[in-house]
Amino acid sequence: MAKGEVVVTAQKIKKRKKIEKIMTLVLLLLLLLLIIVYFVLNIIYNEGNFTISMDKNTYLKSNLVMYESLNDRSSVIKLSTSKIAFMDNISINWLPENINKEAEGAHNGENYIAYSFYLENKGEETINYWYSVTIDDIIKNVDDAVRVMIYVNDERTVYAKKSPITGEAEPDTTEFRDDDTIILQSRTGMNPDEYDKITVVIWLEGDDPECVNSILGGEIKMHMDVYEEHVEEKK
Repeated sequence: MAKGEVVVTAQKIKKRKKIEKIMTLVLLLLLLLLIIVYFVLNIIYNEGNFTISMDKNTYLKSNLVMYESLNDRSSVIKLSTSKIAFMDNISINWLPENINKEAEGAHNGENYIAYSFYLENKGEETINYWYSVTIDDIIKNVDDAVRVMIYVNDERTVYAKKSPITGEAEPDTTEFRDDDTIILQSRTGMNPDEYDKITVVIWLEGDDPECVNSILGGEIKMHMDVYEEHVEEKK
């Protein structure tokens, strides 16, 4: 073998080893990225199907407190529903009557999420507050058939995405505020020592024309916020 040929072969081996080191580093970085993504998604989707958070500054400004039970009025800034692994479509008529009065905290049923909590004015002045429900993530257009029902004390409102066929609200519902925000509502004139019981119910409405086979296997993630000021004033 000629001397020149040995040098060329050695250079090729050195170059190949360098490429292998680079590829190994790239694969390790990709693996690290996948692990990070996994843990982020795991935190997001295992936190519960629905979370309720109160701006920590709201209590400091307005003395508005949030808690789960009248027997324990310790203020918290975050509540989370228990998770439902699978939700089949049902009719609003299948939900329990007086669902807003049946329990405190999580009281999910078969194929629906239900959660009740309280907001109380612990201050000495009459206050106002806002609450919103925002969509965080949607898979397979599940929001086309989802329903969100809110009770503020005994006053009930059902929210749904407007019909893509008629361009109007679904029967007996209030349409979503926009594609990302289901609800943005104010509560005015809350007197000192007064409290509101709020119940949130979420289900897939089987009577909705958009509740079709194509949304099977879909998911939706949403959360509720309570704060003193209008959400657009906070930006």
